[in-house]
Amino acid sequence: MRLQKVQDALEKKNIKYEYTEEDGCGSLDFMFRGLKFHVWEYHDGVWGAETNIYEAGRSQDIEGDYEAEISAEILSWPDMISN
Repeated sequence: MRLQKVQDALEKKNIKYEYTEEDGCGSLDFMFRGLKFHVWEYHDGVWGAETNIYEAGRSQDIEGDYEAEISAEILSWPDMISN
């Protein structure tokens, strides 16, 4: 299973998500405050992830320690209210 740090951050924030894996790369899709977000991992000689967590309407690529960077951003979001 890939993107474990990001999955842990989503679970800590009580955000439901869908996980898929294809060609050894993880993919997460989820909703937060009515907006659709994604984290799509890629390996094209370098590991990275395409995501729109910073702006819901704009994707960007993050390389290097992308899981830590994405997780930190998600953990900075307000907590979801659980019923």
